[in-house]
Formats: sequence, structure tokens, C-alpha cells
Amino acid sequence: MGLSRIDIAMADKTVTYPTGFKAAGAHIGLKKNGKSDLAILASENLCTAAGCFTQNIVKAAPVTWDMELLSRNKPVKAIVINSGNANACTGNKGHEDCETMAERTSWEFKCSKEEILVCSTGVIGVNLPMDIMKSGISETADLLGSDEEHGVACAEAIMTTDTYMKTAACEVTIGGKIVRFGGMAKGSGMIHPNMATMLGFVTTDCAITGELLQKALTECVDSTFNMITVDGDSSTNDTAIILANGMANNKIVDDEAGEDYRIFKFALRAITKKLAVDIARDGEGATKLMEVTVNGAKTYEDAKKIARSVTGSSLFKAALFGEDANWGRVLCAMGYSGGYFDPNGVNLSFRSYGNKWAEGVLLMKDGAPVKLDEKQAKIVLKEKEIFIDIQLNDGHASATAWGCDLTYDYVKINGDYRS
Repeated sequence: MGLSRIDIAMADKTVTYPTGFKAAGAHIGLKKNGKSDLAILASENLCTAAGCFTQNIVKAAPVTWDMELLSRNKPVKAIVINSGNANACTGNKGHEDCETMAERTSWEFKCSKEEILVCSTGVIGVNLPMDIMKSGISETADLLGSDEEHGVACAEAIMTTDTYMKTAACEVTIGGKIVRFGGMAKGSGMIHPNMATMLGFVTTDCAITGELLQKALTECVDSTFNMITVDGDSSTNDTAIILANGMANNKIVDDEAGEDYRIFKFALRAITKKLAVDIARDGEGATKLMEVTVNGAKTYEDAKKIARSVTGSSLFKAALFGEDANWGRVLCAMGYSGGYFDPNGVNLSFRSYGNKWAEGVLLMKDGAPVKLDEKQAKIVLKEKEIFIDIQLNDGHASATAWGCDLTYDYVKINGDYRS
């Protein structure tokens, strides 16, 4: 019997879209430019929670705090998030400050500090100004609300060099009940995740076991957040968290082989993919989004390695910026990816939307070059979204990765990031 079709309704909403979630964002004084720099996301009910975190050996204090709490399967009431300061490489003081953030937030919700997760993003190696933090947490908690404007304020407060906020929302039917998902993320530079993005948050009112929540998040992260790159740098603060408060009143999702879990994971992946692609599109200084799809690989791991290697190639990223169809750089990146493929069986094409060459410009067939019309290629590469299609003849596995071009502005942004 084939799998039934899943109906999913995407919505232009944020983390407050699911029942029972509140959010707030405010400027408390961490950023010099006056932009919002503190966010709080909370639920009326305690939540089942799951998370994925950076594999960088250097982990920020909030990462270790959250990893410890979630490893104990602790219920979660709220997340407090600051931007402008990563609280990374800050020694014992940084860990004390992180705990103080959790404790101060817990006062506002009359709960245990162990029910508060903490996230930070921004400059590394600078201690948090805790007088500002403590008063700012109380001020921001007073602003909490469930309206869409509160979700927007929360999403804006977690941004650093992002040029726009990144949100997603959808709803599906699980067990005869409408279940909603909301999401927000930040990320623009220092993006080459090996777990998630800089910071990503998903809310849902679905009732689901902690074990399946973690499994779904891990699998969705693997095919979305873990498949983006901007600059090849994996952050000290990478965090992706999902909160599920059960307020949709569906029968609890507890069967990995069941239809309800399949629908849940389908919806969650729609959220994480939307956020991941937005991050790649908003790469620091970027002018083009790159999507690389590998089909016909021997294994999924081979396909992943090859796709990620192409999106991470500085030479190819620079060629995209220059609108130069230097496709040899794609083959080169494939070759050092660590993924297996037979070079003699490679088909390669570039395509884009918005022009008559949307069907693609073939560059290589069966491992041999195809005569290239440079004018046609230029038309394709002038677009803002470029699709790199790689067809192998080694198996049936496929994977997709996302990245962006490498521009002069990337260097300018990161040359004076602290100032």
C-alpha cells in the first residue's frame, strides 16, 4: 500500500502561531545600534523539548547549559535569547552568567531555573553586562504576548548581521486535530553547520513523546540546517530547539511507524527547510542563492558530501558572484568531497528561473564536456537563484544543499564585525 498524501498549509506567521505560545523582543542595551537584542519565547504549559547543538569543541556557555538540561529530559517553560554577545570563550564567569539569565527568567514565570533554556549569539570572548541583562529580562517579560506582532518582535531581536527576519509556520491534521508549527531563526555569517544553524527555534502545540520529538528534529536538521553553508565556519553557539506543549489536544504521537509521526516529521521538515534556505539566501554580502542537488549517488552520505562540498567551494562561490560558468570548479569540489562517484558518469547542468533557459544549460554529459554557449550561461547566472543539477550513475540516493555566492561585501562585513 502506498503512503497517503499529506496536506500541509504554510502560513505567513511566526512562533506564536501554535496555541499557547507567547513571545517578546526588546532593545535592552547590548547592541550599540539601538536594535532589539533580547527575546523571550514561552508557553502557557510546560513543554516537551528537544535540541541539536554545535559539534564545535569550543561551546558557548548557553550551549552546555541547554545540552545538560535536555539530556535529563527536563520539561521547558521558556527560552531567553540575547543577541550582540555570544557568551562564548568567557570562562567560568560565562557559565555563571548563563545560569543567572536562566534564574532571572524563572522568577518571571515562577518556575525552576532548570525549566529555562538560554541562547546567545554575537561577539565571542566578551562577558555579558549582567546588570543590563537582569533588568532587561524583567522588562522584556512584561512585553510578552501571543499576537503576531509579538512573534515578529521576538524574531527581530535574535538577529545579528541578518538583513531580514527568518520565520515560518504551517498547520497539518494529526489524529483529527489541527496541529500548528511556528519557527524563527537567525544566521547570516559563520554558517557551516554540523548540527543546525546559528540559532533556530520551532514551536508546536502537538502532543508527542520526547523520544520521537528528538528523533524528528535530528532527522530534519540533518537534511536542512546541516545542508547549508555561507562561509565554512561552524559556530560555537549553533543551537536548534523545538518546544511541544501538547495544547492541540491530539492523541499523543508515540509510534515511530505510525501515520501521525510521518505527518509530524513532514511538517517539521517544511519549517526547518524554509528557515535553512532563508539563512543561505541571506548570507553575509550574498547576491545569489545556490541550490545543489545530487541524484543517482551510491549512498545518501555520498550525495550529502558531494552537495555540501560544492556549496562550500570558495572558488565556485566566487564564480557565481562573477556570473562565470566555470563549471570545472564544481567537478573539483565533488572530487575532494570524500563522497564516492564515477567521474565518467557525471551529468551537470546549471539552471535558473525567470528566463527562457529555466530548463537548464547542460555543461557535462557522461563525464565529457558539452559545447557551452557563454551567452546562454550568462543569462542563467544573472538570476538570483541558481540551481546546480548533478546526475550520477552510481545508485539511487539523492541530497540537496544550499549556499550563496562569495562577494566583496562579505569581507567588508567581517573586517569590522566588532565595531
